[in-house]
Amino acid sequence: MSKSLSGPKTLPLFQLIQWILDPIGYMEQTAKDFPDIFISNGLSTERFVFVHHPEAIQQILTNDRKQFSAPGEANRIIQPLVGDYSVMMLSGDRHKKRRQLLLPPFHGERMRSYADSILKITQKIMDSLPQNQVFIARDEMQSISLQVIIETVFGLHEGERYQELKNLLTSMLDIFRMSSMAAILFFPSLQKDYGPWSPWGKYMRTQHTIDSLLYAEIAERRENPNSNRTDILSLLMSARDEGGQPMSDQELRDELITLLFAGHETTATAMSWALYWTHHHPEIKEKILQELATLRTNPNPIDIARLPYLTAVCNETLRIYPVGMLTFPRIVEEPVEVMGYHLEPGVAVAGCIYLTHHRPDLYPDSKQFKPERFEQRQFTPYEFMPFGGGARRCIGEALAMFEMKLVIATILSRYELALADQKPEYPRRRGVTLAPSKGVKMIMKGQRELLASSIEQNNLVGV
Repeated sequence: MSKSLSGPKTLPLFQLIQWILDPIGYMEQTAKDFPDIFISNGLSTERFVFVHHPEAIQQILTNDRKQFSAPGEANRIIQPLVGDYSVMMLSGDRHKKRRQLLLPPFHGERMRSYADSILKITQKIMDSLPQNQVFIARDEMQSISLQVIIETVFGLHEGERYQELKNLLTSMLDIFRMSSMAAILFFPSLQKDYGPWSPWGKYMRTQHTIDSLLYAEIAERRENPNSNRTDILSLLMSARDEGGQPMSDQELRDELITLLFAGHETTATAMSWALYWTHHHPEIKEKILQELATLRTNPNPIDIARLPYLTAVCNETLRIYPVGMLTFPRIVEEPVEVMGYHLEPGVAVAGCIYLTHHRPDLYPDSKQFKPERFEQRQFTPYEFMPFGGGARRCIGEALAMFEMKLVIATILSRYELALADQKPEYPRRRGVTLAPSKGVKMIMKGQRELLASSIEQNNLVGV
């Protein structure tokens, strides 16, 4: 006999407020009383079910569409950010066909072509940091990931439009640092333009200016096509559906903005966490350096990306505080049982990535940073899922991991950094994601080669 779902008994509004202000506290407190699966009546207009048992997540993400669907309507919270034609907002066959158009730029030889940009941008930004001064790691990682996005996705390298787009995108992302923006996303009634100084008004004006730049770039590309370009925008413009039709300007714009939000903010956050953990636990940093030392001088970026311990560190970084807390929600289409619980049509169901990554049966001492977990065990796609799962798994996963590994390897091998604040760093909500609450404050000590040279000179003086 089916069991009835239970969940927190507090008022729905109070649940929503806690979910906005303290999502980790909300999830962890509720999971203590309702392990594996629970229902919330406060996170949306419909009932919302959290699932964090791997078997249940697999059932939801791989089941046929008769039981669970993933309509764009379930993702309405992000519609103001990515637009109506983003792959995130599509469902059914439209979603499947769009993914097929988007996947090629993120695989194979295309990835190799992005390596040079990632390495050059990382060194340029890190070289610009003054020595012995505090900097916010997340800000610098955001600068790196933003420039990588502009070069690899938009195909812009220098010039007026490059600089203008960079400044505007930085301004837009700064708006989402404000906790008030998280509340506005959850309350559509607050999405009102009260002038350029209001959060939503500032966002709308910035978005409009960005759109003007993107449409101008698209128009120029259409007038002057260049088959030799390898940036993602050019590849998308050359793609054709089964009917031979190209993507419209609106579709291109929405996918570009989606790649910006999904691939820039998240990667910057992950890289800043990786810097925190590798300096909070110096032995981990030293082990990565030893592994990098096994490669030849100026190693192939692909060889760096394949290093097992570096991969384990990046995976553990994404496990302990996943940037995305939930999978994209599915909507129950017909009565179904999950974990022995009865779910009615209309209920929204999401896999809870954060709670799954902290299940004691999968990850003992889950609050401790232990990269060796990923050397000792192979986790299934429903036990470790920082990029979501199923048909809506993140398209840019390969590029994000590639960038993360190259950036962290470059920084650790070329620069000597130290944490400026010895107090632990904790996650907090940043829009719809989790990010370090203080941004990871660090100090640039200098380039490793320069430090080594200085030490040698000091030793000679001593002799």
